[in-house]
Amino acid sequence: MTGAAEDRSAPIEEFRDMARSARPAGKIKRVYLPRERGDGKRVLVERLWPRGLTKEEAAVDVWLKDIAPSPALRSWFGHDPKRWTEFRKRYRDEIAKNAGPLRELRELCRSGPVTLVYAARDETHNGARVLLELLEGKSDGREEATR
Repeated sequence: MTGAAEDRSAPIEEFRDMARSARPAGKIKRVYLPRERGDGKRVLVERLWPRGLTKEEAAVDVWLKDIAPSPALRSWFGHDPKRWTEFRKRYRDEIAKNAGPLRELRELCRSGPVTLVYAARDETHNGARVLLELLEGKSDGREEATR
């Protein structure tokens, strides 16, 4: 790879490097579930605040709005499992173009346990799942594309 394609893949490579470290990548769960002892820092990875939750109920430590899928991508996806594979590809492309929030998430993961919290009802087809795959060093996630 050369040029722009190489530049966009650099943030993804940073996630892969982090995944090779000794510290576990993290976990994901719905923001509507209560904080548990093993959650560590709860990082909200949604662009919009979850409906019906106060800040206290959400127990969010960090809100990384800018790492969430763009409004256009979120609207296109609509949590349609038939669009999951393409959503993952497009979302990863967006992440690669916006490295700042990615670096911030990486630093949070290095500092201790992290739980990525999300608002979607679908526990399998959501942006937090894509982020966790990246944190775990899964390059394309094909192994879970049919879930």
